[in-house]
Amino acid sequence: MQIKPTVLALVAAASTAFAIAPAPAADVGVSVSVGQPGFYGRIDVGNIPQPQLIYPQPVVIQPVPVGVVREPIYLHVPPGHEKSWRKHCAEYNACNHPVYFVHDEWYKKTYVPRYREEDRDHEHEGHAKGHGKGHGDD
Repeated sequence: MQIKPTVLALVAAASTAFAIAPAPAADVGVSVSVGQPGFYGRIDVGNIPQPQLIYPQPVVIQPVPVGVVREPIYLHVPPGHEKSWRKHCAEYNACNHPVYFVHDEWYKKTYVPRYREEDRDHEHEGHAKGHGKGHGDD
């Protein structure tokens, strides 16, 4: 089979265009973690004072199979997500978990400061044990 010169020219032009075209940008995302503004998701209440809840009872979208016990999870979600939880539960991988929604004010004024304090304490423990960044004895 013989390839016509015009087809070869089109293939060459296309490959040249791909070679000089800017590469698509890598996935650029913003990572927001617990304790930062804009974080929504699962939180560990641990030894933090009792959270202020939006609803007194946990919300469950998909029933848990008989014989399976799932501990409730605490979530900080954007306003309105708790009202249409059926629509949003998959985003949090929480449709088959009992979910307590925490108030945004409690998250900001109680949870975040306590979380940051504990995080800072863990960071200092690492430095005290010689795990600092180049500050140990050689």
